Amino acid sequence: MSAVPGGAFGAGKAGAPFDAVQCIKKPQVLFRALSVLCAIIVFGCISSDEVSREPSNDDSCIMNDDGNACGYGIGIGVLAFLICLGFLVVDAFFENLSSVQHRKYAVLADLGFSALWTFLWFVGFCYMTDAWRRGDQHFPGRSKVQAAIAFSFFSIFSWGALAFLALRRYRLGSQETFDYGYEHDPNASSPYRSFPGSEIGDPYHQPPFSQQRETPDYPQPTY
Repeated sequence: MSAVPGGAFGAGKAGAPFDAVQCIKKPQVLFRALSVLCAIIVFGCISSDEVSREPSNDDSCIMNDDGNACGYGIGIGVLAFLICLGFLVVDAFFENLSSVQHRKYAVLADLGFSALWTFLWFVGFCYMTDAWRRGDQHFPGRSKVQAAIAFSFFSIFSWGALAFLALRRYRLGSQETFDYGYEHDPNASSPYRSFPGSEIGDPYHQPPFSQQRETPDYPQPTY
């Protein structure tokens, strides 16, 4: 299925030259770059020696001695970083996708991952906050834990904004494709000939109510 002349799903015509400045100005690219920064800070702070201890020790995480809290933060941070890099590449080459169907799949994938990671970051923020609250808060690496928790909170909004933008692009693109596919050209001639007698009057039938009904002449009765 070829792309419509005006573009689809928030992009222009396929085959247009790549413009790096216009690509960077896209809202989804800006929020994706912010998500990358937040992910780096989260898994960078948690994976430091002051927060995550050696696996040989019994206490592998300084947040209430809960290794799952550190593991969860590092896991979703690294995956968020990789996913954002992948979608940044998709954003760069999105306008070169000549198929509307391929653009639709890319937008739906963006919507699905963004909504999922919004939920995962919310769970991670609640989990790490609770682990930090219940544990000993007086330790050398507490500033890094606080930074990881704060940027996991910021990630909720950045990924939520990505999900909203993807949903808006999907709705806009579907509407544009529908309007283009079912647009009626008033100058186009119909491929079918009209039924005989539809344009001019039928010579064998008179239209109804075209003439007044004549009153028949009856001879007056004689008495």
